[in-house]
Amino acid sequence: MGFKSLLLLAAVIVLGLVGCKVYSLSGATIEGKNINIRLLQNKAQNVVPSLAATLTDKLRSRILSQTGLSPVSRDDADYDLSGDIIGYTVTVTGAQNVQTATKNRLTVSIKMVFKNRKNEKVGFTQTFTRFSDFDATQTLQNVETALIEDIGNQLADDIFNKAFVNW
Repeated sequence: MGFKSLLLLAAVIVLGLVGCKVYSLSGATIEGKNINIRLLQNKAQNVVPSLAATLTDKLRSRILSQTGLSPVSRDDADYDLSGDIIGYTVTVTGAQNVQTATKNRLTVSIKMVFKNRKNEKVGFTQTFTRFSDFDATQTLQNVETALIEDIGNQLADDIFNKAFVNW
């Protein structure tokens, strides 16, 4: 190859890269540079004081570690994520007989709003719900931290995938 051919090839590669979207190892499509992840608001009937901060931290950690986006606190960010915790309930899921529960379930629901200022068509408002079961012989207070950890990881994955992987 001559010098002109190499120069032309280099120019084609550079121009091709400039127009490409950035893909992370997670399979995410990232077109922007920054994201505003707002603190979740707890609007559930049952309120756990640390729940909003815990779930927001899980979501923030998942997104920032997988995308390389810079966190910002401004309204003109390339991506904007906000939401409300709308459900926090415990129900019986298993029973030995009419009077004895064997399993209980903690369910958390979050209504999320995702704005993508680089491509407004992929923004969404959606409710995400996840749960974790625990033995009825245990009190919620004894297992609540571990349950919230598990549910928080599942919700963070679901929201990340919807926002950036488009699953």
